[in-house]
Amino acid sequence: MAKILLAEDDEAMLNFLEIALRRAGHDVLPALDGIEALEAMEEGEEFDLLLTDIVMPGIDGIELAQKALEIQPDLKVMFITGFAALAVSGSGIEADETKILSKPFHLSDLVNRIEELLAA
Repeated sequence: MAKILLAEDDEAMLNFLEIALRRAGHDVLPALDGIEALEAMEEGEEFDLLLTDIVMPGIDGIELAQKALEIQPDLKVMFITGFAALAVSGSGIEADETKILSKPFHLSDLVNRIEELLAA
């Protein structure tokens, strides 16, 4: 079981992902945007994984990941987005297929990718 910080600005998607991840045995803290997620990290909460959408208002997923890694350098990060390759290139964050899952995706793919990333 991993402690996952989930940042997604689409409330229906956030709720859907939270339920799915909890059913897979994970402890999930949902956040409706990057600012809310960053506040949780700044309050001292530690997480095994940041699972974030890239395109969000306020603080986007890339900036959230960069700031989160400054707070907790051993944090694993996975992006979920329809624009993954474009958004991550040039950000300074290493992108590979275990860290990016493009929408739409199947829940089993999400859970499998998370397990692979956590095991790495």
